[in-house]
Amino acid sequence: MSKRRRDWPEAPEPLPAAVIDNHTHLESIAGVLADGVPDPGVAGHLERAAGVGVRAIVQIGCDLDSAGVSVEMARAHPQVVAGVAIHPNEAVLHAGIHEVAPDGMAPAPLARHDVGLDDAIAEIARLAADSRVRVIGETGLDHFRAGPRGRAAQREAFRAHIALAKELDLPMQIHDRDAHADVLEVLEADGAPLRTVFHCFSGDAQMARHCADRGYYLSFAGTLTFGNAEGLREAARVVPQELLLVETDAPYLTAHPWRGRPNAPYLLPLTVRALARVRDVDPATLCEALTATSEELYGPW
Repeated sequence: MSKRRRDWPEAPEPLPAAVIDNHTHLESIAGVLADGVPDPGVAGHLERAAGVGVRAIVQIGCDLDSAGVSVEMARAHPQVVAGVAIHPNEAVLHAGIHEVAPDGMAPAPLARHDVGLDDAIAEIARLAADSRVRVIGETGLDHFRAGPRGRAAQREAFRAHIALAKELDLPMQIHDRDAHADVLEVLEADGAPLRTVFHCFSGDAQMARHCADRGYYLSFAGTLTFGNAEGLREAARVVPQELLLVETDAPYLTAHPWRGRPNAPYLLPLTVRALARVRDVDPATLCEALTATSEELYGPW
């Protein structure tokens, strides 16, 4: 079995009109690069992205360390707005739960997890008051990485983030891994924020229609281009244009033909062009619509 390369893929052809990366983690990219492969830094990533038509990003910080970094990044760079949250898998560790989940991996708490879950969410609420924070996220449920006790903690944190998004009148981005029914149940029970986004949407066409009927936004990542993702492509065909978004979720989920290589916002055109093919629309028209929807959600950069 060949070892995955951890150097940079070549840049794709520039897009015919500008788009926005609705979900990325710039602070994590250096950690997936091979020794000797340079990370260009925030300014370098933004410049490389702009060169192919990705003019702005939503930088997501979903643990106590990266949330603060993301706010500082957004303050320093006008092309960046921030999202902050306690990721569902982080919530389990802040709750002091150390059970082995379906992923089979033993928990590995860090120093930041000494902070209790309530206090961690309170810190997110403090950071979210900054004007450069435009979304609460990513929050939600991850059944793959949580056992029964962990799932209860994730649900508690998810509900707290829903309440925070509504209190601050901010959009909310959802992480949903192997938990479609439970995520939808919580949204129905608590009442979803007015602007709710399923980041890296992973459901089928039936779920996409269910979400669209409720006005939820669906954001598609490089997974749309994977060979085994026909169900996801069918979902992308049925989403109303005004609820459609795109993202990289860098540094992972790199689009075909670079699956498994490091990801960054400059590779978003691969997903945009795939989405245009799936929906049989002109790429320039799609780009303009995607940008308009992003600005409607998050406001001006």
